[in-house]
Amino acid sequence: MFDYIVRRILAMIPTLIGVTLVVFAIINLAPGSPVEQKIQQMRFGGMDSSNAGVGGESRDSGVSEEVIEALKKQYGFDKPVHIRYLIWLKNLTRLDFGESFTYEEPVTDVIISKFPVSLQFGVVSLFLSYVVCIVLGVAKAVKNGSMFDTITSTIIFAAYAIPGYMLGVLLIVFFAGGQFFEWFPLGDLYSDGYDEMSTWGQIKNRIWHFVLPLISYMIGSFTVLTVLMKNSLLDEISKDYIRTARAKGVAEKYIYFKHGLRNALIPIVTGIGSFLSVFFAGSLLIEVIFQLDGMGLLGYQAVLERDYNVLMGLIFIQSLLMLVGNLISDLAYVIVDPRIDFK
Repeated sequence: MFDYIVRRILAMIPTLIGVTLVVFAIINLAPGSPVEQKIQQMRFGGMDSSNAGVGGESRDSGVSEEVIEALKKQYGFDKPVHIRYLIWLKNLTRLDFGESFTYEEPVTDVIISKFPVSLQFGVVSLFLSYVVCIVLGVAKAVKNGSMFDTITSTIIFAAYAIPGYMLGVLLIVFFAGGQFFEWFPLGDLYSDGYDEMSTWGQIKNRIWHFVLPLISYMIGSFTVLTVLMKNSLLDEISKDYIRTARAKGVAEKYIYFKHGLRNALIPIVTGIGSFLSVFFAGSLLIEVIFQLDGMGLLGYQAVLERDYNVLMGLIFIQSLLMLVGNLISDLAYVIVDPRIDFK
């Protein structure tokens, strides 16, 4: 097992290099570099009523070559693309992603500043998804074909058909002061005066702000995990060893929970490694709708502003977490099913 883990870790290195190389090439070949955007800002920023011509056009909207060269040097665009990538790769060994062109501070600080929103929603949604979906999936399998199974299936499939951002809009309209009720607050993670509240008051205030965005975050994965858990357990209890247990007179609850459940959890384990990606959980539209400044919004703004360093930092960390998560999922297989042995 140890040798397998070492091989997987070593294999991550060329994978990460390949991912960052492709992404670096794509974003640098895309039109509209940070230098070009800065030049546009300087041109339009210099327009006022004193130098505007007919139709508001600037009589002197040009930027000298010296300024352009200085901007290229400032942003590191005075070197060829492959040299810039090698420099970025060298700085990566020190976990230095460079400085954000937009925020004018280290990329690491920018990413860390967005952690609270995405981290909290990611951890809570992951925990609730697995806990609730496993319990509900098992209950649906035990009562397969019953009225309970039919009603819950109708509800979760109807919910699955609604996109998270659209559900967010509906929740705001109905429950956050849109036109009907004003039961939940909108925007940020807590209310004004949060620091003056008691500990229990702060907890309730956080929960109250979490409810609507959390429902929107969870709606898609909730349905998938529930159905996967149900079908996996139903498939397991139809196997020969379960029939043998029934023939021996083993009680149904032992058949489901002692014999069937552990093996039925194997497909669910495939996604357990995604817990690392909760650090970067985020949905752009949901964050915009609920006025949350998280990782989804940061990535979108980085694309619009051509903030290459922030983009590269986000993509590298997300790729690393995905690879480590896949390794953890493989190791979780062994815990659930000792028959599996990676060599």
